[in-house]
Amino acid sequence: MDPDAVKSTLSNLAFGNVIAAAARDLQKEMVTKDKAQAAPASHDEVDLDELLDDPELEKLHAERIAALKKEAEKREVLKRQGHGEYREITEGDFLGEVTGSEKVICHFYHHEFYRCKIMDKHLRALAPIYVGTKFVKLDAENAPFFVAKLAIKTLPCVILFKKGIAVDRLVGFQDLGSKDDFSTRALENILKMKGIIDEKKDDDDNDEESESKNRRVRSSTAQDSDSD
Repeated sequence: MDPDAVKSTLSNLAFGNVIAAAARDLQKEMVTKDKAQAAPASHDEVDLDELLDDPELEKLHAERIAALKKEAEKREVLKRQGHGEYREITEGDFLGEVTGSEKVICHFYHHEFYRCKIMDKHLRALAPIYVGTKFVKLDAENAPFFVAKLAIKTLPCVILFKKGIAVDRLVGFQDLGSKDDFSTRALENILKMKGIIDEKKDDDDNDEESESKNRRVRSSTAQDSDSD
C-alpha cells in the first residue's frame, strides 16, 4: 500500500474523530443550557402557586370585594334618594329634598333666562358623575317663599346645602368669569373648591370623557343661542 495514501487515510480518520468529539461536546453544552433555562421557569411556577395560596393576599382580595360591594350598595341607596340625576322639584318638595341628603346643590332658575339654561346643562352633566351630591332645580317664580327667605336677588342662583344648611352660593356667573362660555370643568372645580362635591382624581379616560361633555354642552348652548 502506498505510504502516502495510508497517511492520508489516518489523517482523515483523526480529523473525523475530532469533529465527532466536537459535535458531542456541543450537544452536551446545548442540553446543559436548556436545563439551566428551564430551571427558573419551574421555580417561578412554584412561587406563583405559593403566592396564589397566600392567606394575606386572599384576605386583601376579600376586603377589596367587600369594599366594592359596600360602595355599590351606598350608590344604590343614594340613587333611590334622587342622587345621580338632575331633577326638577317644587316648592313643596324643597325642605324634604335639601334636608334629606348630606350635600345638595339647588339651582333657582327662571325658564326664560338664557343663563339659567346654560347652568342647567352644566349641572346636568355633573349630576351622574358626583352621585354623593344631590342636584336639583327649582323654578324661582313658583317658589316665592324660599326665594325671599334665602334672599335670592339674581338668577341663576345656585345654592349649596350641607346637612340642610345653606353654606354657600353661586350668583349669576360671577365665579365663572362672568362669561357664558365657561366649561363644565370650570364649574366642577369651583364646586370642588367649595366642598360640595367630592374631590376625585380623574384618569386619562375620565379627562377625555369630561372634555367630550364640555364640548357637547358648549355645542348645545350655541344651538340654543342661535334659536333664541
